[in-house]
Order: sequence, then structure tokens, then C-alpha cells
Amino acid sequence: MTETRTGAAEGPPLAKAPLEEMREALGGFLSEFSEFQTDLTTKFHKQEERIAMLSTKTMTHARPALSAAADPEAPHRKALATYLRNGDDDALRGLELEHKGLNTAVNAEGGYLVDPQTAETIRGVLRNASSLRAIANVVQVEASSFDVLIDTTDTGAGWADEVTETAETAAPQIERISIPLFELSAMPKASQRLLDDSAFDIEGWLAGRIADKFARAEAAAFVSGDGAGKPTGFLDGVALPNAAWTWGALGYVATGTVGDFDAAAPADAIVDLVYALGAQYRAGASFVMNSKTAGAVRKMKDADGRFLWSDGLAAGEPARLMGYPVLIAEDMPDIAADSLAIAFGDFRAGYTIAERPDLRVLRDPFSAKPHVLFYATKRVGGAVSDFAAIKLLKFGLS
Repeated sequence: MTETRTGAAEGPPLAKAPLEEMREALGGFLSEFSEFQTDLTTKFHKQEERIAMLSTKTMTHARPALSAAADPEAPHRKALATYLRNGDDDALRGLELEHKGLNTAVNAEGGYLVDPQTAETIRGVLRNASSLRAIANVVQVEASSFDVLIDTTDTGAGWADEVTETAETAAPQIERISIPLFELSAMPKASQRLLDDSAFDIEGWLAGRIADKFARAEAAAFVSGDGAGKPTGFLDGVALPNAAWTWGALGYVATGTVGDFDAAAPADAIVDLVYALGAQYRAGASFVMNSKTAGAVRKMKDADGRFLWSDGLAAGEPARLMGYPVLIAEDMPDIAADSLAIAFGDFRAGYTIAERPDLRVLRDPFSAKPHVLFYATKRVGGAVSDFAAIKLLKFGLS
């Protein structure tokens, strides 16, 4: 019986064996999982390096654009370059574009083209070169004309009390001014060899040529256009002495001397012109004259010997005459007998320029071989919209 107890006491502990096996199995699993994770991470890194290497080897470097603003990947720009150089309009026929104010637009045959970058460049030059645009009211329309409604009279009013019956007062009257749009055209040309040169800035060249012609034509029409196939200039209509002014005409102040200022008091005419304009317009008023007239006015002094003319103190600031900006418009007439050489008024209220926002360019490689003609058209109109907002200085006796 003693031997039996001794044998049982010397046997292995049965409760420890499963726990040790579990620990060993869990340790082996964690070790294998860690190795698997490390191997997987290494493979991912190698795969990313391989993809980056393949992308670098297969990358194609695009040619630099002709200008900083150019987008060589834009489909409409590629189509324009191809069309202007060799007349191939296949890329234009299936081109789908957004319909915005200055975006590209192609007619049924693919012959007309509006390029956004070209049109924006031309409009920027027009604002600088066509001087009246800087102070006039410029609107964009999608019709053949633009109507301006003007309230030409005041509403009647009177004092009232508790017992007196209120009488009927006058109602305001509205005047309608219609501004038709006319077609402005330009037709510069370039040799086919020049267009074939891939380094040539086609858009810049085309914009510069057309903008110069459009700007000079517009500037003259806005000042003295007769309304026959062109805008009506503010000097084209009837001018009456300011004391007898009526709606439909511009009022003027006379210098009292034929073809010149009054020798005894030359500055008086300028002062009279300023205060002939209504106070409600003077806050936004400007002088308009050409360089030759400005040279004569620049010499004027007041009674204390101070110049009426003062140059702008900051860059880009216009010169001022009696505190009002001076716009130099070379299409204004020179000082001569009975000429209306100086205008003063709020042109943003007094003159309206209406235009369509699109520019059309037609390429003609046949009419002037070996040159290629570019026929560009733009529709624009202008007319006086408020006859009370502009006054003129007449170099005459009365």
C-alpha cells in the first residue's frame, strides 16, 4: 500500500501540460503573423517603387506654351491653331463647348470661330484705347438693339392740410431711347509661311491687329458718328444754348470769342461750363478734350495765379481740371470757330455703349494668296442716353 502511494506522488502534474501547449501555440502564431505582416509591407513598398519607376519612364513632357496664359491641352485652342495655320476645320466640326459670353462658337459649317482668350485680349485693349469706354456706360446685350428708359420729368407735389381737398398732381413721363447695334469689321492678313511657324503667337498677333482697328473706329464713332451704319456720337446731335436747352439736345456754353477763349478772362468759360451742369451730375463728371485743346487749357490760371490744371499724383490717375478728371480723346475737334471742342458731364449717365459679347473671325486663304485674310466682325452701338448729363463748350460768340 505504501508503494502505491509513492508511485502516485512521483507522477507528472497533469494540470500543467495543456497550459504550456497553449502558450507555445500562441507564441508561434504571433511570431508567424509578425513575419507575414513584415513581408506584406515589404512587398507593398516594392510595388509602389515599381509603379513610380514605370510612371517616370513613360511620362511625356509637353512643349511649353506660347504664352503664360495659354492652355495647350484645351481642345478649342488646338482646333483654333490648326484652323488658322492650314484651314483644317475637322477638329471644329465635332467640338462641343460651353455657351458663355466669350466662349468659342462655330456655325453649321465650322467656318466662324470665337476664341475666349482672343476675345478677352481684344476687349482689354478696347477699354484702354477707345477712351470714351473708360467713362461711358457699357452694357452687353444679346439682341439687335438696346432700349434705355429715361424719366424726363418730375412728379407733381404740393402741400396739403386736414380740410383742403388734395388736387391731382402731374405724373412723370418716360422717354424711350433705342440704341441699335452696328457691325464693326476688320480684315488683317498674314502670310501662310508665317502662320506655319509653330513658334508664332497667332492669338496675340490677331488680337493686336484687330483691336487696333476696332479701337480707332469705335473712338471716332462714339464722339462724332452720324448713326448711319455706325454708332451715334454725342457731338452729332443738336446743340442749343444752355439757357434755351430742351430734352433731345445738348446744352452748350459759349466762350464769347470766335475760335478762342476770352483773352481777358479765359478761365471764366471753364467755370461757366462746370456750373452749367446740374449738381446731381457733377459728382461723377469728367472733362473730354483732345491733346491740342488740353495744351491750351493747361496754361490757364485763376485770379491768384494758380493753374486750373493739376496732374495726377498717383500712377494711372487722370489729370484734373478744377478738381474733375480729364479724359484725352483725340477724336474731339480742335479749337476753331464755333467748334465744340470741350465736353463736360457724367458720361456714365449720359452716354451708353451697347455691344454683343461675341467676336467672329472668318479665315480666307483664297482671296489674297499667298496671304491669309482674317475677317473679324463685332456688333456695337452707342448713343446719348441722358441729354441733361452732358454740356459742351462752344468757341463762338453765342
